Amino acid sequence: MKARIGASLLVVALLAGCGSEPVAGPIQEKLPPPRPVGVEDPAPASSSSPEEGGCDPRASYRPRGERPAPGAMPAGSAMAKIAARGHLIIGVSQTTYLFGYRDPESGEIVGVDIDIAREISRALFGDPNKIRFRSMAAAERIPAIKAGEVDMIIRTTSMNCERWREVAFSTSYYEAQQRVLVRSDSTVRGLQDLGGKKVCGAAGSSDLANIAAAPSNPIPVSAVEVLDCLVLLQQGQVDAISNDDAQLAGFVAQDPTTRVVGPAIRVEPYGIMMSQSTVDLIRFVNSVLDRMRSDASLAAIYNRWLTPLGQVPKPPPARYRD
Repeated sequence: MKARIGASLLVVALLAGCGSEPVAGPIQEKLPPPRPVGVEDPAPASSSSPEEGGCDPRASYRPRGERPAPGAMPAGSAMAKIAARGHLIIGVSQTTYLFGYRDPESGEIVGVDIDIAREISRALFGDPNKIRFRSMAAAERIPAIKAGEVDMIIRTTSMNCERWREVAFSTSYYEAQQRVLVRSDSTVRGLQDLGGKKVCGAAGSSDLANIAAAPSNPIPVSAVEVLDCLVLLQQGQVDAISNDDAQLAGFVAQDPTTRVVGPAIRVEPYGIMMSQSTVDLIRFVNSVLDRMRSDASLAAIYNRWLTPLGQVPKPPPARYRD
């Protein structure tokens, strides 16, 4: 009897279910794609322009006398202290295609900046491999130099008057042009078309300050690495990236659905960043760069890495302040 009653109740329940309206499930809210860590949208306003100060940002300290031979650095010099340690400590990028990036086959960091670092090591030690590379984000560069954590930074770093107030530079070893990268289906022709639109740059970079200063009033968005900006562009979270043309060309090589547009926003000379307290090291590095210009080894580095950009430019001449 109990079994028959239970079966009857089950049939009634099933029939009732068939005749009722379906119960709606929870509404699934469409969430935006995740952002890379450290993105600021909008980016904090810059307190000053990179060009303020009235200096010549390309002018560095002139080499004096003969460059000391490897292994024979002058006593008490910054070079002698590095030699006693047994290796250079150099801040670099590992995400900047053609300049400082990890080779997918070897796993080694390679590029223009890395080859220049090895020439400085060769001049100091007679060995191009006496280096400990430290990968760092753009915003870490000046704090690392001021804290004495690295001897120098060779990381596609633009020389400008604002930075000269805190650190010092070698002569320029490359001149880039800041431009704009957009998706291939974009109608944007340059920064002038990006008023009220989101444009991404690396935190702590002069590119970001130049975006904020543009007359068209784009909205600057900062990321820890400019490669994170490419992720944001691919996700549709920003409308464009503004960075140096050499790096943007690397992005196009990695993602053919993007393209570089517009005229140069600003010419950006790259220099090797060092401490203001190590002028002797700066003069030494400048003597190495002078030698590399004169014996065409700097041009050879350009030709080794920069052919994907098309016509390879000539190295810029040295300019001095003394």
